[in-house]
Amino acid sequence: MTTSPPLSPPPTALAAEGGTLSSVEEAINNAFTPVSEAVSGFIFAEITVFGVTFPWIVGWLVLAAAIFTAYFGVIQLRGFGTALRIVRGKHSSPDDPGEITHFQALSSAVSGTVGLGNIAGVGVAVTIGGAGATFWMILAGLLGMCTKFVECTLGVKYRDVHEDGSVSGGPMHYLRKGLAERFPNPAGRGIGKVLAVGAAIMILFFGIAGGNMFQANQTFAQLRTVTGGADGALGGDGAALVFGIILALVVGAVIIGGIKSIGRVTGKLVPAMAIIYVTACLIVILLNITTIPTAIGQIVTGAFSADSVVGGAVGALIVGFQRAAFSNEAGLGSASIAHSAVKTRRPVTEGYVALLEPFIDTVVICTMTALTIVVAQTQFWKDAQATVAAGGPRPDGVTVTSESFGTVLPWFPYVLTVAVVLFAVSTIITWSYYGEKAWVYLFGKSKGSEAVYRVLFCAFTVVGSVLTLGSVLDFADAVLFTLALFNIIGLYLLAPVVKRELKAFQASLGQDRAQRAPEVETT
Repeated sequence: MTTSPPLSPPPTALAAEGGTLSSVEEAINNAFTPVSEAVSGFIFAEITVFGVTFPWIVGWLVLAAAIFTAYFGVIQLRGFGTALRIVRGKHSSPDDPGEITHFQALSSAVSGTVGLGNIAGVGVAVTIGGAGATFWMILAGLLGMCTKFVECTLGVKYRDVHEDGSVSGGPMHYLRKGLAERFPNPAGRGIGKVLAVGAAIMILFFGIAGGNMFQANQTFAQLRTVTGGADGALGGDGAALVFGIILALVVGAVIIGGIKSIGRVTGKLVPAMAIIYVTACLIVILLNITTIPTAIGQIVTGAFSADSVVGGAVGALIVGFQRAAFSNEAGLGSASIAHSAVKTRRPVTEGYVALLEPFIDTVVICTMTALTIVVAQTQFWKDAQATVAAGGPRPDGVTVTSESFGTVLPWFPYVLTVAVVLFAVSTIITWSYYGEKAWVYLFGKSKGSEAVYRVLFCAFTVVGSVLTLGSVLDFADAVLFTLALFNIIGLYLLAPVVKRELKAFQASLGQDRAQRAPEVETT
C-alpha cells in the first residue's frame, strides 16, 4: 500500500509560507483536523499486549488472515503453483466475460499496493522493530495471501458486467449482493446496502486523497530533494504547479481508456519498476555478500529475542505485522475492484491469482528493502536506532533506504528516486480506477458521469502537488481502514460461498485430469 499512518513521517509542506496557497491550505486543514482526529483516534486507537502498544486494526486484519488460512487449508501454499499457471493463461479463454487478462489484473492490483510504503515504511519498521521485524513481516504477508484469495474470489463472483462489456466489482458489490443472497430477508438486504454504500464512499475519498494527492505530493517532494532542494531546479514557487499539471496530463492520458488502458500500462510498468527496484536492492546485497549470513541471523534471532529497539521480541512481531498489514491491503477489499475486471467464468481462478499479490508486495518487495538495509549497516540506520531507543523521533524511512543504496555508489539514490516516481505514478493510475468504480456505484454509470470523475481526479492531482493538506490525508487513511471493519465482517459471512467455489473448481480440475489421462498413457 501507499501510506502507513503510524509509521511514515508527515508529508513535506509545499505551500509557500505566508502566501495565498498557504492560507488556503491552513483553512482546509483546520476544517478537517477535528474530523480527522476523531476518526483516526478510533481506527488507529492502540491496545497493549505484553507491554507493547499497537493499533487494534492491525490485530483485526492479521487475525482474519490467520482464520482464513486455517479455514481454507493453507490455500496460499497449496495453490501457489495453480496461481502461477492461471497467470500464464491456463484455465481461461479469450471468450470469457471480462475486460483484461489474469496477468493484467494482477499487475493493476499490484501497482495499487506497491508504493512509497514499501520503501519508507519498511525503513522505519526495521529501525524501530529491529531486523527481526522482517521475519514477522514475511509471516504476515504469507497469511494475508489467503485474505486476498477470499475477497477477490467474491469480487469476481458478484461483479456487474455491463451491456458495453465493461465490468464493475469490489466490496460495494459483494457486500450488497452477497449478503442479500446468503441472508434473503429485509435485514440481510438492508445491512448489505448500508455496508456497500459506506465502502464506496471510503474508496472514493481515499482514491482522490491518499491514492492520488499524497502520491503526487511525495513524488514532487522527492524530485525536489534530489535536484537540490529549495535552491535547486524545482525549488521555485511555480515548479510544483507545473509538475502537477504534467503529472495530471500523463495520468489522464492513461485513465481515459479505462481498465483496458490501465491494464496495458501497468502490465509494462509494474514489471519494469519491480525489476529496477529489486535489481538495485540485489546489487547492494551482493556487494555485501559476506555479511548476508550475519544479516539473516539477525533477522531470525531478532524475531524471537529481546534485541528489538522497541518492545523486544513482541515489539518486532507487532512492527512486522503492522508493516505488512499497511502494505498489501489484504482485508480492505480494494484490490478486488481491479481483479473483478478479469476475463474468467470461474471466480475462484482470480482468487488464486490474487493470493500472489501480497507475496509480491510484502514477501518480495518489502523483504528486499529490509534485507538491503540490514546488510548495508549504514551509520545513519544505526544512529536512527539509537535515537528511537532513547525516545527520540522516528527517522525518515526513505532516507534510511536511500542511505543504504548510497553505500554502493554516490549516485545510486537516484535509482531510488526513479523507483519512487514509478511506484507513485502506477499507484495514482490504479487508484483512479478504484475511485471511478466507487463513483459509478454511487452516482450511476454513464459517459458523462465517468468524464466528470476523471476531470476531478486529475484536478486533484494538481492540487496534491501544490498543497500538502495533512489533515485531509490523515482522514483518508483512517477512512480506508474503516473499510476493513465492514469488509472483513462480510468476508466471514461469505467464506462458505468461497469454499463452494473452490470445491467446484478443484472438482473440475480433477475431471480435466481424468479426461486427459488416457491420452497421456497412449503417447
